[in-house]
Amino acid sequence: MGVRLDIWLDVACLYRTRSEAQKACRLGQVSVNGVTAKPHRELKGGERLELQRPFGRRQTVVVQALADAHLPKAEARALYDDQTPDPSPQEVELRRLERIYRAAAQTTARPTRDERRARRRMSGKD
Repeated sequence: MGVRLDIWLDVACLYRTRSEAQKACRLGQVSVNGVTAKPHRELKGGERLELQRPFGRRQTVVVQALADAHLPKAEARALYDDQTPDPSPQEVELRRLERIYRAAAQTTARPTRDERRARRRMSGKD
């Protein structure tokens, strides 16, 4: 007996929600034993999953155990063996630059009271 792929991905904490796991399967980002899998596919122990992550990264895991109900995170990590190779120094640097770029792009925070007052003084409206 197996467990639905989307449920197992959610329980194993590889995706935040079951709907996220379903969406990844529908978009072809999850493959089981080298074959693109649908969310309703029955998953069995020992199968090899390959997950496509953002920015072209791939995560490879082997199913160690099955569960269809939520578990504590520490127990959920025991459901699979992560065989993803360690990133190369170039990949580590690229990820660091991506984080810096994303942080800089999200500078749409509301100005503080002092900044608003300074802007008003500079525009001559005060």
